[in-house]
Amino acid sequence: MKSESRQLKQTAPLCNKLAIVTGASRGIGRAVAIALAEAGSHVVVHYHEQRQLAMETVKACEASGVQAIAVQADVGVEADVKRLFIAATQIGNPTILVNNAGIAHYGLLMDLSLVEWEKLLQTNLTSTFLCCREAIPYLKRASGGRIINLASIHGLRGAAMEAAYSASKAGVIALTESLAAEVGSLGITVNAVAPGVIDTDMMQGFSAQERLQMQEETPVGRLGTPADVANVITFLALEASSFITGQVISPNGGRMP
Repeated sequence: MKSESRQLKQTAPLCNKLAIVTGASRGIGRAVAIALAEAGSHVVVHYHEQRQLAMETVKACEASGVQAIAVQADVGVEADVKRLFIAATQIGNPTILVNNAGIAHYGLLMDLSLVEWEKLLQTNLTSTFLCCREAIPYLKRASGGRIINLASIHGLRGAAMEAAYSASKAGVIALTESLAAEVGSLGITVNAVAPGVIDTDMMQGFSAQERLQMQEETPVGRLGTPADVANVITFLALEASSFITGQVISPNGGRMP
C-alpha cells in the first residue's frame, strides 16, 4: 500500500507544486486547500484568527500525503503578507496563489461607516493586491505559476444591499484582468472565480425563507457548495489550464448567464 501511495503522489497533476491559500481555515478556502492537496500540491493554510480550524485543514491536507503548514497573517497588512510568503519557503517555492480571504457586508450603503468601508476594501481588495504583488517574484523564479482570485457574481453585477461588497469584488475582477496582461509573458496565469450563492458561514445571517428563495432562484435548484468552487479553482491550477488567463469563471448554478 505504501508503494502505491508514493506512486499516486508522483503522478498527481500538481505533484511538487506549492499552493498558498488565504482564508483557508473554513468554507471555500478550506475546500480549496484540501482539493489542491488531493491533486498533489503542498499547501500553506493561511488564517487570520481561527488557528484550531486552520490546523484541522492542515490535517485534512496531510491525509493526501502532502506537506501542509498553517500560517497566521493579516493579509491586508503588507508586512504580514511578506511574512506569509517567507514562511511558505519552509516547504518550497510557491507556485500557486489562491486569494480567498474576504468578508461580506449586507446593508444599505447610506448606513455604512467609513471605517466599515475601509475594512471591507482592505480585506477583499487590498489583500488581493498585496498577495499578488508578493507572489510574482516567486512565480517568476519558478518559471511560471497560477494566481486565482476569489470574486463574486456581485462583482459582475451589483446587488442592492451589497453595494460595498460588490464594489470590492468588481475591483478584484479588474485587478485580475489587468495583471493577467502584465505577467502572461512570465508564464503566470491570473484568473478570477466569481461564485454564486454558496452555502458557507456567510449565509448565517439569512433566514430559512431567504435561503429557500435563493435556492428557488437558482436554475439547478440548489445552493452551491464550497466543493463546487474548489473544483473550478483546482482546474485553473493545472497545467491543462495554461492557455486560460484574464478570465472570470462563475460557478453559479445558472443564476447569472
